[in-house]
Amino acid sequence: MTTHAAFKAPVFTLPQDELLTLNVKDIPVMKDALGPGIHFQPLLADPEAGVSAVIGIFAPGIVVPSHLHTGAVHGYTLKGSWFYKEYPDQVQTPGSYLYEPSSSMHTFCVPETNTEDTVVFFIVFGGNVHFDEEGKFISVLDAITFQNLIKTCAKAQGLDAVQYLKGGSAHYAVERSQK
Repeated sequence: MTTHAAFKAPVFTLPQDELLTLNVKDIPVMKDALGPGIHFQPLLADPEAGVSAVIGIFAPGIVVPSHLHTGAVHGYTLKGSWFYKEYPDQVQTPGSYLYEPSSSMHTFCVPETNTEDTVVFFIVFGGNVHFDEEGKFISVLDAITFQNLIKTCAKAQGLDAVQYLKGGSAHYAVERSQK
């Protein structure tokens, strides 16, 4: 691995021999991945860092079950509109940036009156813990679950392996046989 920096920094840096970059035009949409009308394009799923990045695509009238975030979330609305059931007067529209602190809980809603899909770029730290209308646990969606969801959706849609960024890989600093 090489570094392509113009100078050697006086600090330790990670070696990087290529720029990790994707174009969403090249990433297939995982259709109906979390239920009818809830689609996504995976960008990053790094279980070790506990972070995911995704383009979420939501049909008009979609309601995502109430969920608790175990980490912070950043959201940037690209198209359409949406709101949280708990904050109906704070509608997110194209250009809206939203920060959700860790341990926030809410219900994602897309107005039925929308004439197009709503598209939001999310960076999610930790996971989402989903609950039903009675407050009973449904599921957890974190980076490792997200990786498996990508495989399952790709297979169901007859797609080849989907390109996204996976993050690091845990391993021993010294191979066990070399100790």
